[in-house]
Amino acid sequence: MKTVSSLLDSHWYQRYQNISKLNIRSSIYDVTNQCNLRCKGCFFFSSGEDKAAREETDPEKWAAFVDSEKQRGVNLAILIGGEPTLCLDRVAAFYSRMPTYCATNGLIKVPRDRFADMMVGISLWGDEDDEKRLRGKDTFRISSKNYEGDPYTYYLYTITPNQVGRTERIIKKIRGVGLKVHMQLLSNDEGVDGFYWRDGELADLRAEMDEMLDAYPDTVISSKYYHQVITTGKMLDRTFGWAECPSVTEPMDTRNPRPRRLIRFIRWASDLETMHRCCTSATRDCSTCKDGAAHMSWIMVNKRAHMRSSEDLQNWIEVYEMFAKLYQFIPW
Repeated sequence: MKTVSSLLDSHWYQRYQNISKLNIRSSIYDVTNQCNLRCKGCFFFSSGEDKAAREETDPEKWAAFVDSEKQRGVNLAILIGGEPTLCLDRVAAFYSRMPTYCATNGLIKVPRDRFADMMVGISLWGDEDDEKRLRGKDTFRISSKNYEGDPYTYYLYTITPNQVGRTERIIKKIRGVGLKVHMQLLSNDEGVDGFYWRDGELADLRAEMDEMLDAYPDTVISSKYYHQVITTGKMLDRTFGWAECPSVTEPMDTRNPRPRRLIRFIRWASDLETMHRCCTSATRDCSTCKDGAAHMSWIMVNKRAHMRSSEDLQNWIEVYEMFAKLYQFIPW
């Protein structure tokens, strides 16, 4: 019988023990329906989720809601929107009660005197040209000034097809302002011309992502196995899609058979009552979804499937470590 200890040497077993105690239970929260950008390809607006629920504005109701989420077993709040920094009192309701991650476009600086060690992930959609076309402005110019050298901030670099062969320049820019970077892929939810993935590009990009991790290990937070899974949509002998995704809101998950999934995961709308189907949107084609967190979670919930060899289990450990670093359950 294969066991964790039989598959790992002492070094890898210690790494396994460090993460096995974490027991991360996350959910996602729409802090607001408003945003100070309107990005082409943003699933929140393209799916109409900004109109799915009335926005709750009472701070006391937000505080009570977060307390109930904590009682439900959630120990990681992932705040999205809209743009969470437009409603910092709501962000504070989470931050004062549980580990909190704030996804932002970086145009508004999170005040560190109020949110000293809150993890901040800044969205970045390609280089200046791609950002101007998809988001209307060069957000890096502003966000990099707001967060330069911040030890609790990293860039979530969403790579577009136009970035294949050009990612190193962006990685160097991020390193130059003293920040970390994690890479994921554009899903192009609104079908913007020129931003579709073409045959062979994802294979080229996988090699490039591997090269960036090797060249900038102190800047890039990633793993080569994650690169393999997100660019191929394959994990072991399985294909990512609706039947496999772990990030489906638990009370809405009617799949049969139900796959391995995130325990107690719910994506909540800003009225604190409405639930969204999954971590992205019900209008996205799951077969083309390239969401980085969903693919990470897919790997993480399938530990037993990765116990077929030492290499597979080591790959699983590296991805779990990557996730834990991005949300600061373990240090960089």
